[in-house]
Amino acid sequence: MGTVDAATIGAGAMIGAGVFAVFAPAADEAGAWLPVALLIAGLVAYCNATSSARLAARHPQSGGSYVYGRERLGELWGYLAGWAFIVGKTASCAAMAMTFAAYAWPAGGSWAAAGAVVVLAGISHRGIRATALVTRFLLVVVLVVLGVSVAVSLGGGAAQFERLSLTSHWPGFFGLLGAAGMLFFAFAGYARIATLGAEVRRPERTIPRAISVALGFVLLVYLLVGVSALTVLGHSSLSESSAPLVDTVAAAGWPSLGGFVRVGAAFASLGALLTLLLGVSRTVHALAGDRNLPWFLARVHGRFAVPYRAQWAVALVVCVLVLLVDLPSAIGFSAFGVLVYYAIANASALRLGPEENRPPLLVPVGGLTGCVVLAFSLPLTSVVPGVTVLLAGGLAWLLTRFLHRRGWAGGQSSPRG
Repeated sequence: MGTVDAATIGAGAMIGAGVFAVFAPAADEAGAWLPVALLIAGLVAYCNATSSARLAARHPQSGGSYVYGRERLGELWGYLAGWAFIVGKTASCAAMAMTFAAYAWPAGGSWAAAGAVVVLAGISHRGIRATALVTRFLLVVVLVVLGVSVAVSLGGGAAQFERLSLTSHWPGFFGLLGAAGMLFFAFAGYARIATLGAEVRRPERTIPRAISVALGFVLLVYLLVGVSALTVLGHSSLSESSAPLVDTVAAAGWPSLGGFVRVGAAFASLGALLTLLLGVSRTVHALAGDRNLPWFLARVHGRFAVPYRAQWAVALVVCVLVLLVDLPSAIGFSAFGVLVYYAIANASALRLGPEENRPPLLVPVGGLTGCVVLAFSLPLTSVVPGVTVLLAGGLAWLLTRFLHRRGWAGGQSSPRG
């Protein structure tokens, strides 16, 4: 892939179903300070993106922070980054699939969600270029929907810009940071670019450019969407909305556009799900290649050059989740895992040398601090399970290493099959 395709993958991952739902809980926390919370989230994401880009240029293999942590901090830290990414983003995959089903075919329920997972896993099986083409199509559809929604909201007489005044409601630092923590996940898709390091041309140039382009573009889109929703509905009504953009266009005098927005939400869910499946499967492949997961998951397809076993294993787990599990609390757990993943990326960037195009010290320090603060600003119901699962993963890694030293764990992997 070149810069355009890689940036499309990243933007498609960021502009997903979250934009159709995240502003309501964020407004409940931040009130009129919602745009400020969005800028804080964008700043933390920028630090993470810069650290990830510099690391990806030095380590252009698939795997993202798993590779960076392993090479810069040690095998255990790399494993924990990969483990946090896999567990957290697998839960996100299930959430995106269920969001698609809720918008596109509510009567189908979990089976519609599982069907979407199987179809998109089949597309990913055809190779990275097919995935980029589908992602580009889905991204265009979603951008058209968002563009129309912003235009009718800000262009009519319903928008009251005095609702952006910061003097009317101070949410407190915890409210502001809590909202920023929720909004941060709107930007998390740029990691998908870094995890595809082995599948882009000239990664030392392509990856940093693609991340910067995708992140800047998405920040602008989210600011426009957030401001339009806040000025039309006000923070009280926005915080109570279950479908913020549908309610925004209705309040702006265009209730007939509600179905149009719902179609956009369904497409956004598909785009996010596709790129999530892509990123998780590459991280599974990387861990399996290093014997940190079952070795047979490292097999790469002989024709399409994709880690097909890892892809279908991830798809199977996601299907089980959407069929059997209620995921409201798992979303908070997913948030904790992703922040841990990025914290390890920033810590790895601190180990870059001056000759390795190391970012200014403030960037990885700010990213690391921001990730830790936001992670532990989450509810205890998310933090405690997150810490527990990370500790369990670490213990499993230590046990695996012990068995390998004893010669009790074997198996040989093959790069192609």
